[in-house]
Formats: sequence, structure tokens, C-alpha cells
Amino acid sequence: MDPLQTADLLRPVLSELTEVVGGVKQSQLSDPTPCSERDVAELRRHVVGWLSAFSGGFADPEGKAPMADLDGYTAPDDPAAAVAAAARELDTAVRSGAAERPLTLGESAMPADMALSMILWEYLVHGWDLARATGQNWSPSAAAAQAALDFAPGMLTADYQGEGKAFGPPVEVPEGAPPLDRLVGLSGRDPSWRAG
Repeated sequence: MDPLQTADLLRPVLSELTEVVGGVKQSQLSDPTPCSERDVAELRRHVVGWLSAFSGGFADPEGKAPMADLDGYTAPDDPAAAVAAAARELDTAVRSGAAERPLTLGESAMPADMALSMILWEYLVHGWDLARATGQNWSPSAAAAQAALDFAPGMLTADYQGEGKAFGPPVEVPEGAPPLDRLVGLSGRDPSWRAG
């Protein structure tokens, strides 16, 4: 997909993510999430940290992300403001031509269009994770979910998906289900998951 089209789909997803991150209550930080190895606090840290890394990489003149992992990363005092700032930085960079160069995380570089599609998928699913865990609404466009659904299978190889891997085994979802349900199922989550 053209990077600017992906950016158009990503912008409202990250806007809604800002609201969800801002809606997390202190009392919910140790609650479980559909991302089974992370509680709410750790998932929020993951979401904010990686979005900051991705946006910093796109904004960097050489396309190099400021960090290759989250070791030592501490979530900011105002995580919602950090998400909003990173979203603006990412969008501005892409629209200023950053998608013409690869994004580099540590020693690994990937084409910018692939990185943007990965970011869209990542934040659709983790936004859903965080919203479900904290009882908030998550309603990205069907077009965004379908774009991620078209992209994700190429990334979900046997190296990355299965027991004990980055993504759990796929969860079977009816073929006629909405694209977001199919996307979270493909990504190893049960679309019917609810907090508590």
C-alpha cells in the first residue's frame, strides 16, 4: 500500500489510541490484558515506547530509530501526551518524505512502506488489547482493519506465531466477522475477551 494511504488510515487510529491511553485508571495498571504476558501498565509502556521509537526513526534524517528495544525505557508521566506527540511526529515525517527511505531499528532496516503497515497492524491490535483490558471503546475504521488484515499474514510466519512466541496461535473467527475481529483472531487473541 502507498505510504501516504497507510498514513491516512493510521492517523485516526493513533488519535483514538491517545484517548484510550489517557483513559487508563491508576487502579487498572496491574489488571490483565488480552496480550497475556503483559498487564495494563506493561502494555501501555510497550505501546508508548515503541511508538516513540518508530516516530523518532521516521523523523531522523537517516531513518534510524532512537532505540532498538525497550530495555531501560520508562513510560513518561503523561503517556497520552507522549502518544499524541509521537503520532504527530510520525505523520509529519511521512508526509515530508520520510517514507522514501528505510526505517532502521538497531541493525535491522525495513522498507518504510512495510514499517508503516506493521505499525498500523501493531496499534490496531494493541489499541484493542488496551481498550478491552480497561473497558474502553475501540472503533477503528473497517478500512484500517482490512488493510492490516491484508498485510499481517505475510509477517506471521512459524518463527513468530505459536505457543511461547511473539504472537499466540491464531484464534478461529467466523469468516463473516468484521475485519477487526478477524485481525485480532489472526494475531492470537480471542475477539470475545473481556476484562474480569
